[in-house]
Amino acid sequence: MTATTLIIAWAVAFVFLVIVEIANGAGLLSIWFALGSLAAMFCAIAKLPFVVQFAVFLITSIVFLIATRPLARKVQKTAVPTNFELDVGKTAQVVEGIDNSLNTGRVKLDGTYWAAVSADGSIIHKGDMVSVVEVSGAKLIVEPKM
Repeated sequence: MTATTLIIAWAVAFVFLVIVEIANGAGLLSIWFALGSLAAMFCAIAKLPFVVQFAVFLITSIVFLIATRPLARKVQKTAVPTNFELDVGKTAQVVEGIDNSLNTGRVKLDGTYWAAVSADGSIIHKGDMVSVVEVSGAKLIVEPKM
């Protein structure tokens, strides 16, 4: 391969990896390899052999990965609560009496009807208000609202 071809190849790799990084959205998937390809492109500009370019690509990528991954993980730990986590603590109205021994019980929460069970096994009557303490699959585990 000619020096120009290698420069173009590393530049294309850099652009592609940056696009993958931007499109990923989850963050920091390919940025280390993009930086490695950028370093390798500079080696190609300096007309270093391909073996050296590839070694610089690998070493640079690994060094950036090792140096920044702990920081990246710390930044990415911003958890986004899921729907079921958002429902815990909310108040719902019992629309069908809750009796765990009969496997009955439904509640209405934010306009949606859910199967429900009592957290402590107590019977909860229709019309009572309950608090959601947990979500288990498609069932809400509730306790009487005090």
